[in-house]
Amino acid sequence: MRIVFIGASRLTMHTARQLLSLEHDVVIIERDKDMVENVLESLGCGVIHGDGSKPQILQEAGPDVADYLFCVTNNDQTNIIASLVGRSIGFRQVVTRIDDPEFEHICIELGLENTIIPSRTISRYLAAIVQGQKPISMSALLKNDAALFSFVVSAQDAVPVKGLKLPDGCRLMFLYRRDKFILVDEETQLKEDDEAVIVCHSNRLGQLRSRWLHTDLGKDALRLNGVEPGD
Repeated sequence: MRIVFIGASRLTMHTARQLLSLEHDVVIIERDKDMVENVLESLGCGVIHGDGSKPQILQEAGPDVADYLFCVTNNDQTNIIASLVGRSIGFRQVVTRIDDPEFEHICIELGLENTIIPSRTISRYLAAIVQGQKPISMSALLKNDAALFSFVVSAQDAVPVKGLKLPDGCRLMFLYRRDKFILVDEETQLKEDDEAVIVCHSNRLGQLRSRWLHTDLGKDALRLNGVEPGD
């Protein structure tokens, strides 16, 4: 596989080293020249010197042949913009790192489905160990055609769960309300700004995305970065 990283962060370096040991093709985009030299010396993988949030730089990484784009700089805003640009120019799988959980709502509304918050993941893992539990990732539980979809509840969706009229093969299973986990049934009343999570058949994802993802918001963010959507 070909994996492209934006930002030569510590997370990038550790992950890239593991991927290279598994004989994957790794490319790292980094704007700091000294860091570029460090990557070349320590990893010897492909390196592109430049701003990874710019489309012309990302094009050099080959979005048509890359399997993943990991936007993992130490700046949340850069990662979000780079993810939108990467998706716009054709990267098939985009993963976005954010450190500030307040940006999670924005990522959901922009359709950045593969968002990671390292501090939250680690804290939950440690808490589970203290409680004598064996942490299991959600990805390990989803098999075959099962998929997850999340969205932020708007004012017009602030109805009982049964009032959402979801497509066949979809079920709203739980939600987060100000970080409180709530299991739902058909009578549960949704409230604006809830983060709702649907379990569905993967062939329903297109319908769910077209209904809830705020594509105009994503286009506006791209324009602020000097990118015309669709270019």
